[in-house]
Amino acid sequence: MTLGALEFYSGIGGLHCALAQSNVDGSIVHAFDWDQAACRVYSANQSHAVVQKADILSLTAPDIAELDATLWLLSPSCQPYTVLNPLAKGAEDPRAKSFTRLMEEVLPELVQMGKHPQYMLVENVAGFETSSTRIRLLATLRAVKYSTVELLLTPLQFGIPNSRLRYYLLAKASPLAFANANDSADRIWRHIPGHGSDWTDPRTQSEEESSEVEVAEVREYLDEDTGADPPSQAIPQRVLEKWGRLFDIVRPSDKRTCCFTRGYTKLAERAGSVLQMNEDLDRAGDDAAVRLLEPLKLRYFSPTELLRLFAFLPPNSDGQGRRRFVWPEDISTKTKYRLIGNSVNVRVVTELINYLFE
Repeated sequence: MTLGALEFYSGIGGLHCALAQSNVDGSIVHAFDWDQAACRVYSANQSHAVVQKADILSLTAPDIAELDATLWLLSPSCQPYTVLNPLAKGAEDPRAKSFTRLMEEVLPELVQMGKHPQYMLVENVAGFETSSTRIRLLATLRAVKYSTVELLLTPLQFGIPNSRLRYYLLAKASPLAFANANDSADRIWRHIPGHGSDWTDPRTQSEEESSEVEVAEVREYLDEDTGADPPSQAIPQRVLEKWGRLFDIVRPSDKRTCCFTRGYTKLAERAGSVLQMNEDLDRAGDDAAVRLLEPLKLRYFSPTELLRLFAFLPPNSDGQGRRRFVWPEDISTKTKYRLIGNSVNVRVVTELINYLFE
């Protein structure tokens, strides 16, 4: 029997893709998001009947009970918790209200009705683990008899050259329990229990101490026409002159990119790496950096390349060309970057869903 799942804050469908690629025989019965552009992209790639543009704050327990879902997948707004937002207020931020209401009011009512989910997965930005929302969330889940496992994971642990560290919470309704996690109370895991070990940054470790996971080179995620001159997605000269010193520059042969955010191409610092297409030149020190930026042939990653790094699409090297991702024709490049930056890494969530059902 196919398991039914609900997807809250569904965005462009990363949680949907993760469930579809997991070992679980399940399907999304309904998805909710307030962003109209995200819902349109979701519909173009999944089912028009599944996603609904809705204010999650307005959902009631009877509304959700009718959908009879065994699994909840949630990726609530990260703005109340991100270090990039100096005004972040955690649970007191208005953007956190729909999530706190869903968990603190709707979920307990569903428990009383006997219509609550047996399994849950929550994804958010690193920083959520220190928030007041997390404290309230754990208190609520324990009060209604859920066991939990919390994790901080990066795609680098799964061989993907992107350091997008994220917080995850997995929950199971009593009497279900987690495999290999008897000591999980108040512990935040740095690997999936029973699967591998904590990831260590090879830049700070000896060869003997570094992670056993082999991370792929960035070139495996790039578009095929990367030899164009000037390169597609080239960074404008005025941007190089003003902000060039702030860029995180990576080469196709590198095995790491920094976290891509919704502000990619709009912000120069802490919004995502840029690509150096000319590998014949080494990166210069600060004094000569601006002078050498133009010969480096810097460009932004394309939306399709980011979709590969986020595992919506496979890397070029694995031959799985059958998977596709469709953008509605009137979705701008700026909007594509925003929607991808707000999304999840599909591969990481897939592995977590597999573990959730062990």
